[in-house]
Amino acid sequence: MTLDPAAAPLEVDPLLDDPETRIIVCCGSGGVGKTTTAAALGVRAAERGRKVVVLTIDPARRLAQSMGIDSLDNTPRQVKGIEGAGELHAMMLDMKRTFDEIVEAHADQDRARAILENPFYQSLSAGFAGTQEYMAMEKLGQLRARDEWDLIVVDTPPSRSALDFLDAPKRLGSFLDGKFIRLLMAPAKMGGRAGMKFLNVGMSMMTGTLGKLLGGQFLRDVQTFVAAMDTMFGGFRTRADATYRLLQAPGTAFLVVAAPERDALREAAYFVERLAAEGMPLAGLVLNRVHGSGAARLSAERARAAAENLEEGRIVDQAGGKNGVREAAAPAGSSPEAALAPQDPHALQDPQTSQGPAPQAPELPHQAPESATPEPPSVNQLTAGLLRLHAERMQVLKREQRTRDRFTALHPEVPVAEVAALPGDVHDLAGLRTIGERLAGGSTATGAA
Repeated sequence: MTLDPAAAPLEVDPLLDDPETRIIVCCGSGGVGKTTTAAALGVRAAERGRKVVVLTIDPARRLAQSMGIDSLDNTPRQVKGIEGAGELHAMMLDMKRTFDEIVEAHADQDRARAILENPFYQSLSAGFAGTQEYMAMEKLGQLRARDEWDLIVVDTPPSRSALDFLDAPKRLGSFLDGKFIRLLMAPAKMGGRAGMKFLNVGMSMMTGTLGKLLGGQFLRDVQTFVAAMDTMFGGFRTRADATYRLLQAPGTAFLVVAAPERDALREAAYFVERLAAEGMPLAGLVLNRVHGSGAARLSAERARAAAENLEEGRIVDQAGGKNGVREAAAPAGSSPEAALAPQDPHALQDPQTSQGPAPQAPELPHQAPESATPEPPSVNQLTAGLLRLHAERMQVLKREQRTRDRFTALHPEVPVAEVAALPGDVHDLAGLRTIGERLAGGSTATGAA
């Protein structure tokens, strides 16, 4: 499979070599190879001389295994075995630890302890909807502010929609700055008897209803959390807005990763449109796991027809040949054993003229059933099977090309890089280098399933 001339090829190496490129965000729907793509980009950029950190949010820990690291955590770890002048570091987002770091950095010791020990905070930091995506943005902002790396490669969180990475920070910021939180904060801000009077009179109906729905203890935990976080709420919104602007800056490049499948490319098209609407810089599309064939000139139809001809010819010859032999060798009324018995020349003489008794037919040797010793497939059978496999592969190629052409017709302005499929999973630096080479334009014409 080759790129359509109408679609511009994505040039990865110039993007990685450009010192102005400081952040690359790999995004796309789940299961399309974002983590592998991010890691391969990090390896290639480091081996071309840049100091790189790869931030993954993938809990499967495939990135650590492929880089020869026992485990990744919230602290960047240097990857050994990089061939070149650069450096590669890798880390995996610890959502709760990142939230804890924010609290510890923006609250005094007593207040930080009260927040960290609050049950509502513990639930919020461990699994509140959108927290993972928000913390990914927070960690990205922290890494960029340190100015320690030339390039930050971000592997976005696995989610049902790739848009969650952009939407979640706003959702969490809106929640923390929202009317409900401000209403819960009001009594604490008023303080003293006035606050208690307001709480008892103005909020008695609301708190009673919420207490029934959520539980009185839960509501008290929320109010305690809000009171302790009072000075920090504005910071969440401010940092989310700052990171959002960082993603819109010229030094950031988004790569949409997709597989050559209808659903994945539909999601990619939607994300491309959303990035354009938000004014975020899109570098291009990485089309991952593309299949190829070294015999593409042989169509699926011709391969199937050739296979049928071979199979039909083999069946006719075998049936006619065996039946003809058996019918000629066995006289009418004789048993199959007699037909198969070796003929003795003395047994064919007239019994009256022969010397001594007629010799007995030798006993047939014991023969194993045919199923115990299956005949190896013939050349015709093997050839027909290979032709059918080729026909299936050509159908896959045709379907992938049709799906890809549909995307490029809708978005001809998006550069595309095709990455040929590998025979197996990537599990080491050598595999990541191979992916990097294919991203950069090498060995994209053919690939294994």
